[in-house]
Amino acid sequence: MLPDLLAAARDLVAPLLGTASAQGVGSGGARRVLVGIVGAPGAGKSTLAEALAAELAPELAAGWGPQAAVSVPMDGFHLSNVELERLGLATRKGAPETFDAAGFVHLVRRLRAGDELVYAPAYSRVLHESIGGVIPVPPGPRLILIEGNYLLLPDQPWVTARPWYDLTVYVDVPAATRVPGLVTRQQSRGLDESAAREWVLGSDELNAALVETTRAAADVVLTR
Repeated sequence: MLPDLLAAARDLVAPLLGTASAQGVGSGGARRVLVGIVGAPGAGKSTLAEALAAELAPELAAGWGPQAAVSVPMDGFHLSNVELERLGLATRKGAPETFDAAGFVHLVRRLRAGDELVYAPAYSRVLHESIGGVIPVPPGPRLILIEGNYLLLPDQPWVTARPWYDLTVYVDVPAATRVPGLVTRQQSRGLDESAAREWVLGSDELNAALVETTRAAADVVLTR
C-alpha cells in the first residue's frame, strides 16, 4: 500500500466521521458511515480498505469500541465454482453475472441500517471459494469500508445500493501496474505463467474495462 494513497483516502474519510448527521445508530446517536472503494481487478482495493480500517479504528475506539472500523469485501459474494460450472460461467469468474449481486445489495442495506449483528462473507484465495459468516459486523462500528469492482455499476441490482454510501472512492491504477500482480494471483491457483497471463489479459481485463466505465460515477478518484 502506497503511503500517499492511504493518506489521501484518510483525508477524504476522516471529515465524514466528525460531521455525519445525527441519525441512525451508533454512539450518542451518530450515524454510521459507509464508504465504497471501487476499482479494477488488482487495483489494491482490499489492501486500501483494510489499511484504512486499521488506521482509523484506534482513533474511533474510545467512543465506538475496538471494532470501530470494519472492511467488508464484495468478493465474498462470488458464486461457488460448482455453480459457475453449472451455469457455464467458469471461464468468466469475476464478471458481474458470476456474483450473487442481490445478496450483496441486501448485505449493504443491512449494514446501512446498522441495527443488528451482520455476518458478511469473504473470498479465500487459498480455497478459491467464498466463505460465509466470517466477518462479524455488530451494530456498533462507526465506519464500514465496502470494497469491490462493481459498486458503481448502473445496472440492477447493483445500482440500488448506491444511495446508501456516504462516499465512493475510485482507485485508478494503470494496467501496467495491475497486471503483474494479477498474473501472480492466477499462478497461486495452479496456472502456469502462460495460462495465468492468458486469463488475466482475457477475463480480468474484460472485467477491468467494464469497471473503468463507472469511474466517472465515483465521488472521488484517487490515482496510483
